[in-house]
Amino acid sequence: MTTAATFEKVEKTYKTGPFGRGGVAAVRGVTLTVPAGGVFGLLGPNRAGKTTLVKLLLSLSAPTAGTVTRLGQPLDHRGTLGRVGYMHENHAFPRYLTAAELLAFYGGLSGVPSAELDGRVENLLARVGLADRKSEPIARFSKGMVQRLGLAQALVNDPDLLVLDEPTEGLDLGGRQLLREVVREFKSAGKTVLLVSHVLPEVQELCDRIAVLVAGRVVHEGPLSELLKDAKVGKDRALEGALRPLYEQHDKGGAA
Repeated sequence: MTTAATFEKVEKTYKTGPFGRGGVAAVRGVTLTVPAGGVFGLLGPNRAGKTTLVKLLLSLSAPTAGTVTRLGQPLDHRGTLGRVGYMHENHAFPRYLTAAELLAFYGGLSGVPSAELDGRVENLLARVGLADRKSEPIARFSKGMVQRLGLAQALVNDPDLLVLDEPTEGLDLGGRQLLREVVREFKSAGKTVLLVSHVLPEVQELCDRIAVLVAGRVVHEGPLSELLKDAKVGKDRALEGALRPLYEQHDKGGAA
């Protein structure tokens, strides 16, 4: 497998208005390849279409036109979903479950063998700093604790593709460092991370390649170093300086 995900001439229009006669184009003719291995950043302003692409990749929505593959297989190959981990910025976990119960539920859902599940849950809770809170209901957790639990949930099936959608929202410094360590471990193991983030220093530190979406279209794709080579600002703000003209030149509308 040489690709973690591909999007070929993908369109997504959400129907609006009475009887669905209107429509909002969220993604417009996107062709994009996420190579297997490494860290791929998906960037863009709000309503650029990033979330829509993630939903398509995870089979949470269907493209209006075009084709999407996941881990080398078409989207209707549902077995590949068990090889994907997903961490969202705003989790909707059942608050009555304990941390251990939640991980056990998601582990079973993604096909983790029952003989391995208990040990994996214990190890992951320790890894994210929640071992001493494993028997508490999620309702008692702070935003940062829920985010740490969300990271553990995304890792419970030992995925080949880890999708992180604004993952540092609510995390403290220790949580952010933990997340960076996990991303680097995935990269070292030859696995793939798809990182959607507005935190540009994080993107600049972690990503090998990036794609920039504006108004539902890809306006740049390639190695991160290629985008930064002509940046005319200091190193710590190089990515911000490189992105600004792309946003200003191409942002003529909005996407979901």
